[in-house]
Amino acid sequence: MRKAMTISYPIGNKLYMNITNKCPCSCTFCIRHNGDNAYGSDPLWLEHEPSFEEIKADLAARDIASYEEIIFCGFGESTSRLDILLQTAELLRNTEGCPPLRLNTNGLSDLISGRSTADEICAVFDFISVSLNAGTEDEYMKVTRPSFPDAFSAMQKFTADCVKNGSAKVIMSVVDVIPPEQIDASREICENLGAQFRVRPYDA
Repeated sequence: MRKAMTISYPIGNKLYMNITNKCPCSCTFCIRHNGDNAYGSDPLWLEHEPSFEEIKADLAARDIASYEEIIFCGFGESTSRLDILLQTAELLRNTEGCPPLRLNTNGLSDLISGRSTADEICAVFDFISVSLNAGTEDEYMKVTRPSFPDAFSAMQKFTADCVKNGSAKVIMSVVDVIPPEQIDASREICENLGAQFRVRPYDA
């Protein structure tokens, strides 16, 4: 396993942020199981968790206005470092020409932080994409393998809170490796919560 300090990495005309390797889940389809990078990036396993000053210096070397979108999605769950996540998003929003900001998340930040987090997150992000992963709790626990026993309900509550906040577009996603009946059940959950639904292809 190679390690580096790849805090940001471009894919096409989008910039991805890799601010932590911490994650309370071990999803069966996670790309972390297959290697140390994504789409040919430098290694995303971090030598250490970057400080805000290191993140700030990394972003200072980027032409922020040249990107179509900035997405917090690396080899970890960004909300595991909620304060750093919010601070970084705020820094970006105050940067001239900043494009829309998106958070890809497992939706467990309330459990990680021990409090409600949706309003704080919605205040700085334009898009929030929650990994639903399965349409029933049994399958969700098998596929996502979270460290929290009540993860399935907490993930849905976080999503509902984001929808209720109304300031960010909320999407729930599943990967196309799950059975069709699980995709249908996932779509029903998503519709009941008021979020948009997306089936995304598996990236091996």
